[in-house]
Amino acid sequence: MKKLLKKIVIYFIAVMLIGLVGIFSYHRYQLSKESKLLGNKGTLIEVDHQKINVYTEGDGQDTYVFMAGSGVAAPIYEMKGLYSKFSQQHKIAVIERAGYGYSGVAKDERDIDTILAQTREALLKSGNKPPYILVPHSISGVEAIYWAQKYPEEIKGIIALDIGLPSQYVEHEMGTVDFWTVKGRNLLTKLGVHRLTPSKVYSPEVMKQSFLSMEEKEIYKALSNKNTFNDDMKNELLQVYENSLKSEELPKPKDTPILLIDAIAEQNKGSQYTKYHSQKYAEFAEQVNIADVKVLSGTHSIYLYKPDEIYQFAIDFMKTKVDNKERSRE
Repeated sequence: MKKLLKKIVIYFIAVMLIGLVGIFSYHRYQLSKESKLLGNKGTLIEVDHQKINVYTEGDGQDTYVFMAGSGVAAPIYEMKGLYSKFSQQHKIAVIERAGYGYSGVAKDERDIDTILAQTREALLKSGNKPPYILVPHSISGVEAIYWAQKYPEEIKGIIALDIGLPSQYVEHEMGTVDFWTVKGRNLLTKLGVHRLTPSKVYSPEVMKQSFLSMEEKEIYKALSNKNTFNDDMKNELLQVYENSLKSEELPKPKDTPILLIDAIAEQNKGSQYTKYHSQKYAEFAEQVNIADVKVLSGTHSIYLYKPDEIYQFAIDFMKTKVDNKERSRE
């Protein structure tokens, strides 16, 4: 019986190894094939021996800077449905952090000071001068708030799309299970296993909607398969506690106008997490001189589902709470 069991285990391991080799070979073949689609869109800027991509369109007095959340592997394409609303009357810039979109992979620890320094230099070198109106999503909220704390003169306002506040990341430090889950997922994507679950790699909602052409959708898929959960994305998550702690140790950016957009899915209304999240937003807003919280019905990637509402909230907030106040001082 023991010999039979041993043979079964050996057979199982052999099949697994052969399967992984096959998946890895297919992944490498697809990467080579898909690379032909990946001509750059934007401007690659040399920053600290890294290539950081900045995409700009539109024209106007204000520059809205779009900052993608964790794991959004192709920000220029995934966020197009939203930023194209803004670029009709304003200048927009999409900053692709190291490891995202067309930018290179830094393979560093992704500490907040390095990330912010690269963002600021890339924007300046690409011709985008402050002050900016930041539009962060999810984990990018940490960088946006830290930016306002360190260089308040550079930030005219923040339109925060269902961001994680630094205090939330500090209160919920990553545990051992999550730590190894992040590590494991990073390893599996290097082997190409993510190609077995395409809906986890790129958003089905992006593929369903019409703001991208068919060619852009193919590029979006290729970039997502290339970048998903790479070393920079992994390290960004592993470093988020330390990065958030740096922000929490500084005074709140009370002079930076902030609009917090809280995305609440119908199925999560009334849940403990939703109540906690909304309470943290309210507490943060109370510590800022000009702040507002708007609730939108939808899931975390709210920019895919409510771009018109987000645009209107943002424009109204900047016009009534920021621009009018600045004019009254003159």
